[in-house]
Amino acid sequence: MLKKIVMISALLTGSLVASLGCTKKEAKDENVVQTALNINLKGMDPIQASDQPSTEVQSNIYETLYQYHYLKRPLELEPLLAEGMPTVSKDGLTFTFKIKPGVRFQDSEVFPEKKGRDVTAEDFIYSWKRLADPRLKSEGFWIFDGKIKGLNEWRDKLNKGEGKFEDPVVGLTAVDPLTLKVDLKVPYHQLLYVLTMTYSAVVPKEAVEKYGEEFLNHPVGTGPYALSNWTRGSKVELVKNPTWHGGTYPTSGGEGDEAAGLLEDAGKSLPFVDKVVFHEIIEDQPRWLNFIKGTLDFASVPKDNFDSTIANNELTPEMIAKGLVLIKYPRAEVVYMGFNMEDPIIGKNSNLREALCYAYDGKTATQKFYNNMALTAHSPIGPDMDGWDSEFKNPCKEYDVEKAKALLAKAGYPGGKGLAPIEYNVASSTTSRQMAEYLAQQFAVIGVTVNIVANSWPQFTDRLRNKKAQMYGIAWVADYPDSENMMQLLYGPNSSPGPNNSNYNNPQFNKLYEQALKLPPGAKRTELYKKMRDIFVKDLPWIPTVHRIGVAVRHGWLHNLKRNETLNGYYKYLRVDLKKKSELKAKL
Repeated sequence: MLKKIVMISALLTGSLVASLGCTKKEAKDENVVQTALNINLKGMDPIQASDQPSTEVQSNIYETLYQYHYLKRPLELEPLLAEGMPTVSKDGLTFTFKIKPGVRFQDSEVFPEKKGRDVTAEDFIYSWKRLADPRLKSEGFWIFDGKIKGLNEWRDKLNKGEGKFEDPVVGLTAVDPLTLKVDLKVPYHQLLYVLTMTYSAVVPKEAVEKYGEEFLNHPVGTGPYALSNWTRGSKVELVKNPTWHGGTYPTSGGEGDEAAGLLEDAGKSLPFVDKVVFHEIIEDQPRWLNFIKGTLDFASVPKDNFDSTIANNELTPEMIAKGLVLIKYPRAEVVYMGFNMEDPIIGKNSNLREALCYAYDGKTATQKFYNNMALTAHSPIGPDMDGWDSEFKNPCKEYDVEKAKALLAKAGYPGGKGLAPIEYNVASSTTSRQMAEYLAQQFAVIGVTVNIVANSWPQFTDRLRNKKAQMYGIAWVADYPDSENMMQLLYGPNSSPGPNNSNYNNPQFNKLYEQALKLPPGAKRTELYKKMRDIFVKDLPWIPTVHRIGVAVRHGWLHNLKRNETLNGYYKYLRVDLKKKSELKAKL
């Protein structure tokens, strides 16, 4: 799953200027896309791709059976490593996938003569068993948990030390080298969605066995790019994979795509650039300054630079004169502040959680931190997702200090007396800390003290996985266009180290979630999502804050960028016009 904390800003240091300044010649001489990540990557093992930036990098190296059409909206599934859409039995329980012939793992020292080999159905079985292996502690097992015949039983035996990894899983069968059969225990209407996720990507057994625990530093995939260099805490460099099975740019798209120039490369062979460089820059101001200098090809617009960049929802004349292009897009996500429901204080006192919700002035926060480019979140369900209701209101999203004080007293802490400081965990960045300080100021009004704990991204995720965060701030970007992906964040069996980091466990909610899993899209399933939403509002395991509207800016030399955080592996579609780059950089 793709968890993404709001991470932003700080002053640019001289050392950072120097570290990125050396890329000028590279950008001039090479056909390369330069971009930035707002976290330090933990590793390159796809079964650990639990945050969006990690997936953004890995999805260029590793590939899955399916992907989404790059341009069409709403998102539309299409084959990637599969030869076509699967054959499905009448009862919906057996899926048969044909694997595209000629797909090869990239050349690597793990193979004889350092030459990659063809991908087989057995490779997918091996990769999915790794995902399920309890010893590897992947946060992504939820995509198959309870779904595939025999997989949970195989996992349980390993966990008890009674089985071996090589033991077969009855629901995963290699019918022949290019045919994979999956037998489900129950209908799983999200199966093809999760088969677009990096968690389900295929990896070669040879690489895992050679590198062992170091496999996370030595990715070997089938994708259009391969890792050439990774300087931890600095940058990741990917180069074109000469043995990639290939692909072409889409010949059709969504409304407005042709006018926006997004179909100029229709039918041309991919990928367009020879190299992709991801700079690990946690703070927004260094990222933004390097974008303005032309070191980075595109970037999100930081809150502190919004007014000087955008006016009346359009770029300022100064930015237009620099050749910049504005991109606005809906984000299938929810930003929230989670409570650890297993915490003996905050998790067991609904009046306390409700008091904190009423004490938070979300309207001011949206203006202060998002430049009003966000919708108020009343539940986990985001805009345009199944179950979304623009008229629905979460009562406690109304800022009401007096009501918050009354609920705090009802919780047993009048004026905050007797309540120990609440520990609020965030990932370390200037804006994350600013948002946490704002929260602390809000809670102080009703007498509640907050201790802010700033963590590196790996530390932050470890605290969530180990249930050590009493309260935390985070964002969840949808893995696929179905509200089930949001609701699974609240399903009891998915508690940490799974994606349910709030460790919420309501039997009634769980039952509705399980019922919804059995239903195809339609009115009955939508109604269940709304019932789960209502239970969520009553129990309040989170304070939902906003659904952000994405705002990014690209330089005029970068073509074919159409943003959508759910869509992976999009760098193969990007094209750099080197002549135009030379012309426009002179204006910066």
